[in-house]
Amino acid sequence: MLIDGELRQSVSGTWFENISPVDETVLGVTANGGAADVELAIAAARRAFDQTDWSTNTAFRIHCLRQLAEALESNRAELGALLTAEGGVPVSLLDMMQVGPALSSPKWLADFLATYEFERHMPSRVALGAPTAPVVRKEAIGVVAAITAWNFPLFLNMGKIAPALAAGCTVILKPAPDTPWSATALGRIVHEQTDIPPGVFNVLTSSDAAVGEALTKDPRVDAISFTGSTATGRAIGANASKTVKRTLLELGGKSASIVLPDANFGLAIGWTSGGICTHAGQGCALSSRLLLPRSRYEEGIAMAAAVMGSIVVGDPKDPATLIGPVINARQRDRVLAYIEDGKRTSRLIVGGGPVEQFSKGYFVNPTLFADVDPDATIAQEEIFGPVLSVIPYDDVDHAVQISNNSTYGLSGAVFGTDVEAALSVARRIRTGSVSVNGAAFLDNDLPYGGYRQSGTGRERGVEGFEDYLETKTIGVPTS
Repeated sequence: MLIDGELRQSVSGTWFENISPVDETVLGVTANGGAADVELAIAAARRAFDQTDWSTNTAFRIHCLRQLAEALESNRAELGALLTAEGGVPVSLLDMMQVGPALSSPKWLADFLATYEFERHMPSRVALGAPTAPVVRKEAIGVVAAITAWNFPLFLNMGKIAPALAAGCTVILKPAPDTPWSATALGRIVHEQTDIPPGVFNVLTSSDAAVGEALTKDPRVDAISFTGSTATGRAIGANASKTVKRTLLELGGKSASIVLPDANFGLAIGWTSGGICTHAGQGCALSSRLLLPRSRYEEGIAMAAAVMGSIVVGDPKDPATLIGPVINARQRDRVLAYIEDGKRTSRLIVGGGPVEQFSKGYFVNPTLFADVDPDATIAQEEIFGPVLSVIPYDDVDHAVQISNNSTYGLSGAVFGTDVEAALSVARRIRTGSVSVNGAAFLDNDLPYGGYRQSGTGRERGVEGFEDYLETKTIGVPTS
């Protein structure tokens, strides 16, 4: 772990195993933090925020972010290898979503900080009977606990660390126990290759859920930034409310792709059915519902079946592999349980079970269901596996209604030859992001987050950066 500028073992001296999702072997061990380590990390982050100029020295933060960007780039190959080993991430996907975007964020934020105005001098006026020239000021919120998931660990870690540090906060990173090394590697890189002061960035690893829970409850922590399940997000929100912490929650999704009758079906079906197989379907923004017009329903099912039936599950180290294992046995069994439920309520087209050719590892075959009721379990709950549900619709209004029939609101997609018509549908979808004809909605300057039970706050962009700031208004007397 990295605590208060020191690479160290846990106070208890215990370890937990890091298990390969590919063959179930023990890759190695990681320091198993406990209550004493939580205390050390919070105390370090609190001292670094309260007693140093980290939060006010913007030029120094820019310097450190540029160092971090260079250091991450120099360690790109190692970071990618860690993600493949502990997360089962196919090497074919590393640059697209796992390593590439993660490494670009510190440099973007350093450039952004160079022109960002932390103070705005407002026009003079008479307010409440007194002449005033107000100043609106942005200040770092304080100590941030970043609690992250295992599916895109480096991307998620940097998506929280970089803006929080840029804003002037101090950070405690608590990674998922399934992918700890992509976080401990960050701690080592910060320690060895940057001038980020002791206590400003801390990495706290643990297999004990009580460690993350302690961070959400401690009054010395000012904000929680969490990515994970909606159920855990609700619990974090409840804990954080007791000390009225700011909570930034990036939670689950059940995104829908609406394929309009005039759409390029090859593009739409390929993007959606291939997308749900990406990284074994372990992406909260992936479209797991495919909405097809009744007039072209069977045509669309046949195309999706051809795509998903041709995708071979394989070793993530093989450059030809798109879909590797899910993260652990618990997740594999969860996905398979949803598939069994789908068999009882819907028409199974492709897949439907574990991968037979592997005696070890947590592999699930791409699975396609048709004739799925919009209210069925597999159409409503987040499966987080390579499972796609096809649902017919009658007209555009019906398609929008089905898409919005969800407790989630993270993402979605619309496909249509008439781009303006597709865009008008996208505006009606109640989600935080929508792709039209496969166009990307994710980049450093684009805010990302969800509606409803998909979360609160935003990551990336100006909005994501300012979520780590407080706003202060100062009344200044005019001369």
